This record gives sequence, structure tokens and C-alpha cells, in this order.
Amino acid sequence: MLCREENELLTRVGPGTPMGQLMRRYWMPALLSVEISDAEGAPARVRLLGEDLVAFRDSNGRIGLLGEHCAHRGTSLFFGRNEECGLRCIYHGWKYDVDGNVVETPAEPSASEFGKKLRHTAYPCKEAAGMIFTYMGPPEKMPLLPRYEWADLKAEQVFPVKSLLECNYLQGIEGDFDSSHTSFLHNNNIQNAERLKRDGAPTLEAEDTSYGMRAISIRKFAAEQIYVRTSPYIMPSFSIVPGPPTAKFEEDDLRGFRFWVPLDDTTTWLYILNMTKKPLDDAERKALRSWINADYSRVRNFHNDYLIDREVQRTQVYSGIQSVNAAEQDGCATETMGPICDRSKEHLGYSDKTIIALRKMLLNAVRDLAEGKAPPHVIHDPREVDFSRLRALKGVLPAGTDWRKVMEGLGPNDG
Repeated sequence: MLCREENELLTRVGPGTPMGQLMRRYWMPALLSVEISDAEGAPARVRLLGEDLVAFRDSNGRIGLLGEHCAHRGTSLFFGRNEECGLRCIYHGWKYDVDGNVVETPAEPSASEFGKKLRHTAYPCKEAAGMIFTYMGPPEKMPLLPRYEWADLKAEQVFPVKSLLECNYLQGIEGDFDSSHTSFLHNNNIQNAERLKRDGAPTLEAEDTSYGMRAISIRKFAAEQIYVRTSPYIMPSFSIVPGPPTAKFEEDDLRGFRFWVPLDDTTTWLYILNMTKKPLDDAERKALRSWINADYSRVRNFHNDYLIDREVQRTQVYSGIQSVNAAEQDGCATETMGPICDRSKEHLGYSDKTIIALRKMLLNAVRDLAEGKAPPHVIHDPREVDFSRLRALKGVLPAGTDWRKVMEGLGPNDG
């Protein structure tokens, strides 16, 4: 378990907090491209790491991410006029470009240079794979955006889905590295009781890597067989999770790259970037977001008890939550811990081995940054930016097989 001071250190992400400072050293998703799809279209509110912001796409298609409140008198720029390569406050007409420059102050005398002395909060943005990424850290420390697999895929091969998690980000991402829970929470056929006996207690390993950590789980699958899963944790709060078992040790045809992005200390955006080898059609895209409402809340959520069905729980599905996406069942497990889980009250066992390793890695990163050391996976050298082979892998192998050798050639690039 963590002491309360360590728990506070890892869960508080606002401006000036140690974890907030660490997260601001990375490129993170701020919103989906579709939220500001049109040049001179309506701005979008963005809350990120405890800051209230506004995103807009200017007349030339450039993306701005500005502090929400006008530097003049504080009116929300969400209501601003997006026109002529800038966002104009409706109160007194102050206009800002995407870099935060005050380019017009029309209520001031014509000879006034008042605006030239000011610069509004503005964060640089990059657009990729249907998402808009931002960097909120010191400008002189801005890293390169690592080249993950999705950077090389065509638009028709990627589809990001965004959903709201009503708890701290760490509760969400810890679920991705708690491999033993999948035999229970995600058991959608309790008639197969042998599954719980067979693979409910996997052998677990955790390895530090240049990008963060890799979690490994090994289960007895059948007579003389094992099922191996490898899952990368990517700094600061990203993950790749393998799908259900396959007979061959390989990557999934449909893969998900996950971004756990804090709005603030008690709410989180989960972006699942779905990636496929073949183009996705409209029906497939609709199905992939069928568990999400138009406002990005989840159909099954804390406020409707996740639509749990006790008869289904008794006869069919272990949790009683008939999910379209496993994240719905995960949401029940993580949100009901409370907005910020008090980890000082936990009782951890062997099944929490990878969670313990994850927390240790993050604590080390936060403390190292406080001592002036560079955070892990912050890349400034273009020669080191390629992580396109980083994968989660899984598959069934003969018992006794050296799975690491099987992974060679398929395996993730550790940088």
C-alpha cells in the first residue's frame, strides 16, 4: 500500500503539484479533432490537468488552445467570435491568435500598444490520428512527439473514442495493469466455471523500460499450455492492452492505444485509439462508440448503477454488467473506489505485483524530476523517436516455451 503522502503525490495533478509538473512534460490528448472540425467554427471547452481552456481552429486551420478567461476582464472565450485568424472576446473585442498574442484591443485608443505587452495562456498543439495533442510544460523543455504505430496509419485505419471516467486517472490506468481481474470482472460466461480455477491467479512480472514499464502475465491455459500477455505502460499515463486469447502469439487485428488524461484530480478522459490493419467502415465505427453518449459520458455509469442486472449476474455474467466495451465493467470497479482512492487502506497481495511496480516507477519519476533529473520517455533526439513497433502481445504457447524468444521479431521496441 501507499502512505497517504505518497498517494497525494501520485494523484494530485493541478498546476504546481509534483505529478502535475511531470505530466506537463509530455504531449497529451486535449480533445478529438471532430470537436473543432471546422475552420472558424465554434470553440470547444477543454479542462486539462486542472486548467480551464478553450480550443479553436482558426481561418487557416491552425489549432489554438487558450486559457478560457479573457486577459482583460475574465469573460469566457468559449463564447468568442472565431474570425480572421483569431478568437475575439465578445465583451470588449480583444482578439487572440493561436499563440496567445493579443492582436487587437479595439476598445482602447487607436494609438495604444497596450496589447503588445501581454501574452495570454496558450499551449502548442499537434494533430494526429483524429486527436489534438498539447504540451503544457516549460517551452524550453518541449520534447518531440514519439512516433507510435498510429502515426503511420491512414485515417481510415484509426478511430479514437473518448469517454468520461468519474475518478482519479490512476485508478483507471491501474486497471489496465491488474491482469488477474480479467478472469473475474470480464468473465461474461460464468457457466464456464473452470476458467476461474484455471487462470484466476496468473504468474506476474514487471520490467522497467525506456518508455516506462512492461507488465507480463502468464496463465495455465490448458493441459501443457500457457497463455502469455505483455502490456506496455507508456509515460506518463498511456497503455496498450492485449485482447482475448488467440492460438498464435501475435498482435491483435483490432488494437487499442489508451490515453488516461486527467481533467483534474477527480475526473479523467479515457481516449481509446482503435487501430486496424484494414479500413474501418461506418458501421464498425458506430459500434466502437456505442457505449458512449453524445456528451462523452458512458451509457453505463455511476449514476445509473452501470445498469447492473442481478439476474444476469446470477446466471450469465460475473459482474452483472453486460458491456459493449470492457471499459464499462472497469469503470464500475474503479469509480466505486471513490473520486480519489485512499491507498493507505489497501491490503495488497501477490496479484498486485504489477500495480506495486507501476506505483514505484511513477514515484521514482516524480521524485527524480523534483531533483532536476530528466523524466523517462521525454525525447529530444529525432534518432530516438521511433516507437512504431511498440505493442501489447498475447497468445497461447506450449508449456515451457521461452516466450521472450517467440516475441523477438514481433516484439516491442524498447527505445
